Amino acid sequence: MRRKITVIVIIIVCFLLQNTIFKSLAIASVSPNLLIVVTSSFGFMRGKKEGMAVGFICGFLIDIFFGGIIGFYALLYMYIGFLNGFFRKSFFPEEVRLPMLLIGASDFGLNLVIYFFQFFFRNRTDFGYYVVRLMVPELIYTIIVTLILYYILLKINGHLEEIERRSASKFV
Repeated sequence: MRRKITVIVIIIVCFLLQNTIFKSLAIASVSPNLLIVVTSSFGFMRGKKEGMAVGFICGFLIDIFFGGIIGFYALLYMYIGFLNGFFRKSFFPEEVRLPMLLIGASDFGLNLVIYFFQFFFRNRTDFGYYVVRLMVPELIYTIIVTLILYYILLKINGHLEEIERRSASKFV
């Protein structure tokens, strides 16, 4: 129960930070995607199921407040959490390269899918402009913010796992 409450608080805090403070700190009208960092991190730290649950909640928040179609972002973020969950066995807390690569790939993949469904199918085919002006700057900004946010999420996850281990040892 403690883990669920903590994860929900993390999601809400990152959602609020992403849409308030980081919107005002936008560089060239691009801000980092903190929710993709949270979804990807919990996917490869905790596995497919938790990655999907966190992704669904993150995407659903975006759908409720900013989406035109309820469920579009929830589905995308859920898939991202699921796909990152495949790397749980490859995850080592002290290694930062894999998380950075996965978060970067997740952000790029998310923006690619968004481009195809929201721009390309509406006959807005200037892909080069979208990549240079939106995708790459957001990717770089997200990876820079990931350097800080990932370690915070890693510490919180480690603390929660320690509490879970202690409480499990009491019953054995």
